[in-house]
Amino acid sequence: MEIHMELNTVREMRSEPIEPVVFKSPDLQPVSGEKDMFGKVLDSVIGNINTTNNYLSQAENEEIKLSLGKAESTHDLAIALQKASTALQYTVAVRDKFLEAYKELMNMQF
Repeated sequence: MEIHMELNTVREMRSEPIEPVVFKSPDLQPVSGEKDMFGKVLDSVIGNINTTNNYLSQAENEEIKLSLGKAESTHDLAIALQKASTALQYTVAVRDKFLEAYKELMNMQF
């Protein structure tokens, strides 16, 4: 009886799919008149974050579908979860490398 009440609560809360958060690149004005390397890297990182957010949202939507009994197979959930996991691992690895490079630059003496 308690499980049935909890499922009804979940159905009421989550009837619509979750929309991913989209980050936008700030409007940076390059000094030299051309788009500099930093701007290209920033756009790439923001695109990577948006892709990761999309995969995480898709995985969460698949979990909700499965919990509500609307999913046709568990394979879709497994695929969505693996995509989200891989994208998140890649994003964290890029962040770690960026922080490592930043720390190295801060330790340099001019």
